[in-house]
Amino acid sequence: MRWEYHHYDPKTERLVEALCTLGNGRFATRAAAPECTADAVHYPATYLAGCHNRLASAVGARTVDNEDLVRLPDWTALRYRCLPDGAPPGDWLTPDHPTLRHYLVSLDLRAGTLTRRMLFHDADGRRLAVTHTRLVHMGDPHLAAQRTVFRAYGWTGRIDVAAVLDGDVTNLGVDRYRALAGNHLVGHRAGVEGEGTAWLACTTSDSRIRIGLAVRTSARPLATVDGSCTEATATQRSALPIGPARPAVVVKTAALFSSLDRPLADPAHSSTAYAGRAPDFPTLLASHRAAWQRIWSEGELQVPGETGRILRLHAFHVLQTLSPHTAELDVGVPARGLHGEAYRGHVFWDELFVLPYLTLHFPETARALLMYRHRRLPAARRAARRAGARGAMFPWQSGSSGEEETQLLHLNPRSGRWLPDHSHLQRHVNSAVAWNVWQYGLATGDTGFMHGPGAELLLNTAHFWATTATWDTGLGHYRIRGVVGPDEYHDAYPDAAGPGIDDNAYTNITAAWTLTRALELHAALPAARRAELRARLGLGADDLGGWEDVSRLMHVPFHRGVISQFHGYGDLAELDWDAYRSRYHDIRRLDRILEAEGDTPNRYQASKQADTLMLGHLFRPAELAGLFARLGYAFDDALWERTVAYYLRRTCHGSTLSSVVHGRVLALRQGPDAWRYCREALLGDVTDVQGGTTGEGIHLGAMAGTLDLVERGVVGLQPGTDGLHVDPVPLSEVPGSALSLCYLGHRGIRILFRPGRLGVRVPPSLLGPVPLILPGDRREQVPAGGERWFRLPGPGLGPSAAA
Repeated sequence: MRWEYHHYDPKTERLVEALCTLGNGRFATRAAAPECTADAVHYPATYLAGCHNRLASAVGARTVDNEDLVRLPDWTALRYRCLPDGAPPGDWLTPDHPTLRHYLVSLDLRAGTLTRRMLFHDADGRRLAVTHTRLVHMGDPHLAAQRTVFRAYGWTGRIDVAAVLDGDVTNLGVDRYRALAGNHLVGHRAGVEGEGTAWLACTTSDSRIRIGLAVRTSARPLATVDGSCTEATATQRSALPIGPARPAVVVKTAALFSSLDRPLADPAHSSTAYAGRAPDFPTLLASHRAAWQRIWSEGELQVPGETGRILRLHAFHVLQTLSPHTAELDVGVPARGLHGEAYRGHVFWDELFVLPYLTLHFPETARALLMYRHRRLPAARRAARRAGARGAMFPWQSGSSGEEETQLLHLNPRSGRWLPDHSHLQRHVNSAVAWNVWQYGLATGDTGFMHGPGAELLLNTAHFWATTATWDTGLGHYRIRGVVGPDEYHDAYPDAAGPGIDDNAYTNITAAWTLTRALELHAALPAARRAELRARLGLGADDLGGWEDVSRLMHVPFHRGVISQFHGYGDLAELDWDAYRSRYHDIRRLDRILEAEGDTPNRYQASKQADTLMLGHLFRPAELAGLFARLGYAFDDALWERTVAYYLRRTCHGSTLSSVVHGRVLALRQGPDAWRYCREALLGDVTDVQGGTTGEGIHLGAMAGTLDLVERGVVGLQPGTDGLHVDPVPLSEVPGSALSLCYLGHRGIRILFRPGRLGVRVPPSLLGPVPLILPGDRREQVPAGGERWFRLPGPGLGPSAAA
């Protein structure tokens, strides 16, 4: 299956570069044309997972520190021009050259390769066809390669080729960051070895990560190669004979090492030696395809039609950002992948949308991503103490250390003003960590993790919520004050002296859920482990009794018969939505529009993205009813339907995650607009609905969220303590699907979903049968090595029955 672009358009080139990025979970390279350097159209860049650096920048009279994912030297660069016999040399050719007549970019999703074909045709009838084939090796996480084939038509002569290893790079991939410092690499050294290998060494200025990048360049026909270096670049120049029946071929094989690698070695020496002994391109291509074939066998989600094609693209980007190689690294879930510099490469709560898919397909990778959080527990515990609480308070934006990396100021590009940023008050990231821990445990049965790092994560986050919540005698409930919810538009009350809002419903309810799960896990721990954790956290019997109280007496605000997004939300003014849509057309970033007008969304019932409705993304209606009942509130379908309808009218979807959530919530209710939001979620990056943001890096949470939307939403997969729940919600636009998953140690369980039917195939193993919970609470089993099909209930039908 291929993802293709048949025309060259400078206006969409950065979108193509992001959507056709290649990676292997350790590093990734954007799909920039190798002929081009960074400018307003093109942005060649390579990023290494976990490679961050901190720089200070002057913003007005203030100095601010930002930690960024570092743009590494460009290993792909290749310059060339025609030297026809008896004619003057031609220009250096690029996709922007006026002689370009044909252009095709083709991303092979199954093989993980990128092919770019170009045909140049000059005024004298001479034609040059150029085909680049690129891979970032999925089998060997240190290697990448690019083969370029030149074919001449109507002329003979030579091709003047300059293969460049370019270390003169700066972080410049996001326009609104242009005023901030971006020169992260220092101490450049470069060289060219006699065997055709160029190398480059450099270091990040503050984090002191040493980078070694080497490129072995080979050509056919053989030709004399001249090597030259500057401080930050290495160039290999040659003139290759070419004619109508004599193509010329250039192969660049790159090796990337850093001081983040284990075992520790000199990155420059390691990369040079590794590139020198790397296999030839055909061998690399074959082993790379084989590695992708294995990954697809475990991670594929098959859905027919255009929906399936987009889902395949989304899965491709998730898997090359967070591949099995990621399990060996100390990295989290970068919200914009390894595809660009937006969000500075930071880790947000997007793992809430990513880990459900990884847990069901690549549990080792999911476990490693949870360990990223566990290793940063000390920083989260220090943050909690600074906030006057106990336990752990994870940062809204995390990077290398686990300290809060949220910027103090952010730029509104519409007004040009730098504004205070209070998004660090989104404490609900704690519940996202806890939810992922719990879901991992349900899906894997990994007692070692759940009694070890998982228990520490869950109990620390619960301890934070218990010590953050305050008792309100008048209400007779606990409250959580001074936070920001998932909505993000409301960071203060109108005209308030300080930031934060009170009793965000999503924050409060997920905090109560976290406390409940922590109490369950605490009770299930072996006595010695339980005592150890209580001593480490300083927990006494009274503390655990307090957890129980908070988990049952957390305040949930309501107004006008719906769940309030936060205390006082119903008192805010109503926005004239029609007027703003008429005036601005696209009002997704309503916050920027209002600020530029001298106004603020804090005054209005207007949300950036799903907030209260996030509850319907994490929990099915029956689970929500149980949560509300534990808290002493009535909850029924009518209340939820009123709440969904209320916020649908007041949300402008300024985040790509919003459509994922609304699509899932409406699909569960089988609402008529469900597919509208599902489709928007599918197209969010493909069509760049936010107008230029995808070129700065794909939205990994939204991409993974569409996979989860099908698996947990449409197919209704939900790991439980009693078995694998399957409760489909038929959508005519997704008539069927097939996937392989892991559950309780079983690998390669095959799920086949068809209208009215469900097939489950379990590979042979010694693990025993797979328990299933089907609609109507029907309990079934599929033996190891067996396959069973079940009839599913439809409208007006009774419980499912074995077929």
